[in-house]
Amino acid sequence: MSDEYFYGVTLSSSHPVESWDPEAKAEYPRSNKLLIRQALLGPDAKPDELNVVQVEAMSLQETIKIPVAVLKAGEQRHARLDIEFPDAPVTFTLVQGSGPVHLIGQHLLGALVEEFEDMEEMEEEMLDEEEGDDSQFKEDESKRKASAGKRKTNEDEDDEEGEPKGKKAKMSNNAKGKAPSPKKNAKK
Repeated sequence: MSDEYFYGVTLSSSHPVESWDPEAKAEYPRSNKLLIRQALLGPDAKPDELNVVQVEAMSLQETIKIPVAVLKAGEQRHARLDIEFPDAPVTFTLVQGSGPVHLIGQHLLGALVEEFEDMEEMEEEMLDEEEGDDSQFKEDESKRKASAGKRKTNEDEDDEEGEPKGKKAKMSNNAKGKAPSPKKNAKK
């Protein structure tokens, strides 16, 4: 997300419903996300009155309505929520009580759709360049394999005296009967 703004709404008996739908009002097509961090009961809330805030939002397949905060003056004046709404619209309703209940959070605005299209074009160009680089890499790799194959055949050949070259020479030195190390002789 590229821009972040404060979001706040107050629900009360005179204003019990509030909807968040930036896509319906937006002049530019941008991605939006709403984060609700807290629900707070106002100082002039009636004592011993339950205030229930319900949210209506889209789930994976259908719209759901569920209470997200139950507040009561004298017992619980705030609730930490940390709820994310990636899809609009979202409707908050004070289904019980007279409030006021304040919902506090952040409205995150993403980049313009045009910027995403530009990014996609750039990614495609980068992939095309990488594919070109991969063909060069494959050519270099085949050259290395060819030269490695030539070295391997040289290592397997014996020299004029009948002794092996390369890795086989190292193994044959041990087999030629070198003297054991002094540490082993010291134990006896």
